[in-house]
Amino acid sequence: MTLSIGSKAPDFIAQTTQGQIRFHEWLGDDWGILFSHPKDFTPVCTTELGYLARLAPEFASRNCKVIGLSVDPVGNHERWLADIKAATGGDVTYPIIGDSDLKVAQAYEMLPASAGDASEGRTAADNQTVRTVYLIGPDKLIKAMLSYPMSSGRNFDEVMRLLDSCQLTARHKVATPVNWKWGEDVIIVPAVSDDEARERFPEGWNAVTPYLRVVPQPRD
Repeated sequence: MTLSIGSKAPDFIAQTTQGQIRFHEWLGDDWGILFSHPKDFTPVCTTELGYLARLAPEFASRNCKVIGLSVDPVGNHERWLADIKAATGGDVTYPIIGDSDLKVAQAYEMLPASAGDASEGRTAADNQTVRTVYLIGPDKLIKAMLSYPMSSGRNFDEVMRLLDSCQLTARHKVATPVNWKWGEDVIIVPAVSDDEARERFPEGWNAVTPYLRVVPQPRD
């Protein structure tokens, strides 16, 4: 079955740079960011892991856990972390999954079953589809998916903006307009009737059209 927004995030048991985890248990009641890499010691991914290491406290303040995945054994990851710190200054303290049997990549439909069951002998080009960010809610449902080519570094500031947007929707039944940034006006979702909106937003809203109802961003 094809994974999409609203799908249950596949659970799994895997070794990581911080020991063995069962994914859903590790997430607990938090949000989660799972981001994948085609291979260790690749240049674009090195910059990504280093930047996210510096940004990790911002995700933690939003009750969001971060975990990486690379289609290589954990022993390789541990050697790679030294390179990442030397190259970027980022000290990676979040876990990185070792997926040398390709099971997690296949569970998340980043590699087909025909890819086999071993990372040994596979190149980054063989694994180039293992370049997805999954945003997962406390209910273990996939809230967003972003896929990138190997040549394009991911924008984790955008991932954080996306997290903020999804969390606002979960708490307040609002959506965020184009290019929205934290603190800017938001939109009452169409599923909320005007009667319910009056209860939720007693100070009213700006009805640009009957279906585009703009309110200040809720702060709690």
